Amino acid sequence: MIRSGQGQTDVIERGNGIWESRGVGNSYLVTTGEGDVLINAGTLADAERGKKLFARVSTLPIHSIILTQSHANQYGGLEVYKTADNTVIAHRLYNEERDYNDALFPHYSRGSRRIFGGITGNTDSLIPTREVRPDLIVGDEGHAFTLGGRRFEIHWTPGGETRSAVIVWLPQERVAIVGNLFGPLFGNHPNLNTLRGDKPRSALQFVASVKKLRALGPEQILTGHEDIRGAQHIRETISRIIESVQWVHDRTIEGMNEGKDIRTLMRDIRTPEHLMLTEEYGKLAWNVRAIYHEYTGWFDPARGTTELYGVPPSAVAPTIAELAGGVDSLARAARDFVKKARPLEAIHLLDIAVAAEPQSSLVREVKREALVLLDQQSGGNNLWERRWIATELADLKD
Repeated sequence: MIRSGQGQTDVIERGNGIWESRGVGNSYLVTTGEGDVLINAGTLADAERGKKLFARVSTLPIHSIILTQSHANQYGGLEVYKTADNTVIAHRLYNEERDYNDALFPHYSRGSRRIFGGITGNTDSLIPTREVRPDLIVGDEGHAFTLGGRRFEIHWTPGGETRSAVIVWLPQERVAIVGNLFGPLFGNHPNLNTLRGDKPRSALQFVASVKKLRALGPEQILTGHEDIRGAQHIRETISRIIESVQWVHDRTIEGMNEGKDIRTLMRDIRTPEHLMLTEEYGKLAWNVRAIYHEYTGWFDPARGTTELYGVPPSAVAPTIAELAGGVDSLARAARDFVKKARPLEAIHLLDIAVAAEPQSSLVREVKREALVLLDQQSGGNNLWERRWIATELADLKD
């Protein structure tokens, strides 16, 4: 999906005068007789390509540019499309989110490169060379306008990937352009807490935002990557998503009130078959953890007193290795776990061994075996999980 725009030679017609330029995040041009509306600019590289493609289907000026959230795959190419005569529209929280993203740019970009560097390419192709701020700030109540006889409604959906997330609703056509409200995949578990280090997202805000979309009754949904059609299919899938995330939320709260620790809940909570969602992007067990920490913060009582202080477990790794008879003994014990198809127990031991002696060839060899087995057991079904394991394996080569 991310790379699908690289070979694109023509925009894709999505019906009702809506055209799609694909990229790290898709851009949509909605044409009218009085000018066009662009929904998301894409990354800088996406915009440089997309502008030329859009010019083949419309020569009218872009009247408005609507940003569905504050990630670079929505705003990165703004400078390509921005003119003195068009209006950039975003939610009131957009500038605040951009400011904290800029303040933490090295942190966020390091996390993104680790997970997605091999997919999205060079950072310079994603981010703008100059800042373009919104001309029109939309409040929580939303915003609407009519252009060329077409009505555009902007609805705030803070349960998406950012608090400034909005969807664009075309009521006459019953088309919703939802950005990354669902993440990149429709019918998938939401990703409430990413491995790259974003702010956590609220499960209940996600449910409320998706309910708002369901109430509109869309017959077509254009996401950041997909074209979903059919009123019944959309409503049934949206309802399953709502009920599934609510069910996971409620079971997590129940478990917390029963005194169960976070890892027990991650292992034990499983949705009924009729509420199952795919886990290619978000993952049920990780959402249990995100919900738990949404209500409790960072302290995990199950990990005890040391959670309160800055001394990590690695501080005692050399002592544990010595007591075990050296890192080779730990590595051999870890290999026994691998042979028993228990890679996570092996990695717990190997983390101690690596902290004690990072350059041990035996430790690195066994850790590779454990990671490969873990990848096999997971089935490679979750993008974040398989990318994380891939980066861990790459680190061993270094």
